[in-house]
Amino acid sequence: MNFWGFNISETRSINYDTNDKGMMEYVAKEVPSSKLCIGCGGCTAGCTAGNLTDFNIRKIQMLMKRGEYKEAREQLHKCMLCGKCMLVCPRGVETRKMILVMENYIKNNSK
Repeated sequence: MNFWGFNISETRSINYDTNDKGMMEYVAKEVPSSKLCIGCGGCTAGCTAGNLTDFNIRKIQMLMKRGEYKEAREQLHKCMLCGKCMLVCPRGVETRKMILVMENYIKNNSK
């Protein structure tokens, strides 16, 4: 469709009721501080891997919370586990541990 010169593509709606929340629940249990994330982006701003690649830890966290794991799986291995994200986090989220727990979940639950 074309409205006033803009094309409207297919909607990008997310059905939270049908999405798999297994990883989010597992990470919340293993890394309780992950629930403190406010999505400020400090972790991404200070990320070494993010400055060298298209890695974005904030985006991975949001994908995990939405239950959209495909892209998160493709990005997790890019993390250098340097810990800079933990140093700048205003809420004290253990982001490095969270990345390791996500990778562990994917390894144990991949089909």
